[in-house]
Amino acid sequence: MNLIVVGVSYRTAPVPVLERLVAAPPDVPELLAQLAAQPYVGEALVLSTCNRVEVYAGVSAFHGGLSDIVAVLAARAGATPTELAPYAYVHYDGEAVRHAFRVATGLDSMVVGEAQILGQLRDAYAIASEHDATGRLLHELMQQALRVGKRAHAETGIDRAGQTIVSAALELAGDGGAGVAGRSALVIGAGAMGSLALATLRRAGASPLYVTSRSADRAARLAELHGARPVPAPDLSTVDIVVSATASPGYVLGPCDVTGPVTLVDLAIPRDVDPAVAALPGVRLIDIELLGAALSGDGELTADRAAVEEIVAAEVNAFLGWLRSTEVAPTVAALRARADEVVGAELRRLNSRRPDLDDEQRAEVALTVHRVVQRLLHQPTVRVRELAAGAGGDRYAALLRELFDLDVPDPGSVAGIPEVGEQ
Repeated sequence: MNLIVVGVSYRTAPVPVLERLVAAPPDVPELLAQLAAQPYVGEALVLSTCNRVEVYAGVSAFHGGLSDIVAVLAARAGATPTELAPYAYVHYDGEAVRHAFRVATGLDSMVVGEAQILGQLRDAYAIASEHDATGRLLHELMQQALRVGKRAHAETGIDRAGQTIVSAALELAGDGGAGVAGRSALVIGAGAMGSLALATLRRAGASPLYVTSRSADRAARLAELHGARPVPAPDLSTVDIVVSATASPGYVLGPCDVTGPVTLVDLAIPRDVDPAVAALPGVRLIDIELLGAALSGDGELTADRAAVEEIVAAEVNAFLGWLRSTEVAPTVAALRARADEVVGAELRRLNSRRPDLDDEQRAEVALTVHRVVQRLLHQPTVRVRELAAGAGGDRYAALLRELFDLDVPDPGSVAGIPEVGEQ
């Protein structure tokens, strides 16, 4: 089984395309079931955030698996695979591992180094595991990706500014952040992003703060936690800034809801705010698309990015070495089984030719022959495991199978993984 990543992100697609693909947590199990039903997909995980939708999968064949995944995503987007293809990116085997680790470390995020992606990746892994959509390959990949992400944040300053999508958006809303202080703000949505928005606004000195949600209880709890006031419905007439981050499938705010000058920050995908409000006088709309364009040239963390890239490169090689070493295990087992067959056949031949040997003598001969064979095989099998973990290690297992004419079944792991950059 081989690893593949198929995705669409803010880098490759406009917001309208992302809106049609995004999957809220309640929608993910159905999407996983659709992927699992495909003939070439053996295991799958869906990562869906405000700026990316990615499928991580173990597939039995590259082209078949790619076609299966694109077909599922295209159907979700209400498009044909050909229509979706220009917006999608594909990573395979070694490059797929590298991409997963870069995502986990925040290197591929809109706000480089943000730590929120770790929680999103952890949640995606939990949902896939809960619905038995992951196997050995994705279990190991996700566990290592989460570990690598934590390591990058612990050993480098990639997140030293503590910036998130919310804080970056509020910097735009407040002309560098200072403009937020003393301004009234309303947060629509009581989920993780809404909580982060309230906390960020409070730290920036925005006041008074309001929060509203379809769940009045959640809004009340969030308001109490952050010193805000819960309100039953969005009221833009009394606030300077509105941050909307809900999971609503349609617009939460439209032109009829805007009564005066206001800055609207829309962090939702699908969008919460009708783009038409941007044309109203005194209204400033900041959404994911505008935020992505504003952050595309960010180069402040060059040294830390380089340090994290080094960590990712080392961890990718270690992961690929582990995969190659697991691939050689069935070959070693097949070699030992072949040796046992040969020893068994020779002992039966000896028994037929020397009927005069008693049971004790036969046992002693059998033990001696087995010991000789095991000693002869020990060093080569240990060495081939070591070699298999290195670059091009899959070739050693292939050579062993060829030399001894071994029939090795598919071990169910990634086979023949090339080095990163070799594809």
